[in-house]
Amino acid sequence: MANGDTSLLASSSVRGIACMVVGMALLTLNNAVTKLLTVGYPPGEVVVLRAVFVFLPIAFLVWREGGLSALRINNLKGQIVRAGFLIVSTFLMIIALRLLPLADVMAITFAGPLVITALAGPMLGERVGWRRWTAVCVGFIGILIMLKPDPDVFRIAALLPLCVAFSSSMRDLITRRISGGESSTAILCFSTSAVLVAGLTTLPFSVKAVVPSDLPLFALAGCLQGAAHYVLIEAFRYGEAVVVAPFKYSALVWATLFGALLFGDFPDGWIWAGSVPVIVSGLYILHRESFARRRRNR
Repeated sequence: MANGDTSLLASSSVRGIACMVVGMALLTLNNAVTKLLTVGYPPGEVVVLRAVFVFLPIAFLVWREGGLSALRINNLKGQIVRAGFLIVSTFLMIIALRLLPLADVMAITFAGPLVITALAGPMLGERVGWRRWTAVCVGFIGILIMLKPDPDVFRIAALLPLCVAFSSSMRDLITRRISGGESSTAILCFSTSAVLVAGLTTLPFSVKAVVPSDLPLFALAGCLQGAAHYVLIEAFRYGEAVVVAPFKYSALVWATLFGALLFGDFPDGWIWAGSVPVIVSGLYILHRESFARRRRNR
């Protein structure tokens, strides 16, 4: 590969990593605000009101990109499948935030990069060797530790963020596949619309009158959600899934900070102990990717 092509690839990967770090900061703050809202409102209503306000950043992006042509859909099937996984992960995340401390939820969802690595080969054609498979297995041991192996303290609710990790990973892999032919704004708008419709179907079963003072929180959550997902879509546009995914781990710092400031929650020993092999395995996966890239470029 020519030096110019190598530099371009490296620059693209750096942009993807930067987008992932910023996106996780925004998404973690969104989750903290959403957790505040789950105390007084049913999950479906939180989904709907937050989704409504996501259209504010979408409207700005459409204006910035020159009009409604930015919303053109070229891969309807891919958009539908991605939206389906987003709906599942959105509802499960909101329920998990209601039941578990913020840092615990974010730590367990760190299984996501491991799932992405495991599925990147068959779904994206990205090579995953035995060393990365070993790292994936080590990471899943860490996840089991965070779930607390003692039957007396095992929390069924802890399985919710694990399911979120799988659904989010499938969403991210599909994002990687369709991003070449779809604009980030179109992906964000289609998926947000699907989440909004899914949330509306739940309102006849459970709804609560909105307290006017809570509307700014819904607006903040929606804007953070929209901005976060746009930046995360960009992350998978610029960088390969196995490169950018490990940087989701930056969310643990933010989750610990927001959880302590807003809820007085701190991760317990099981969470910290399980986070170590998960994060180490993710960083090793990144190292192997960098090593493989250097060999290909020689």
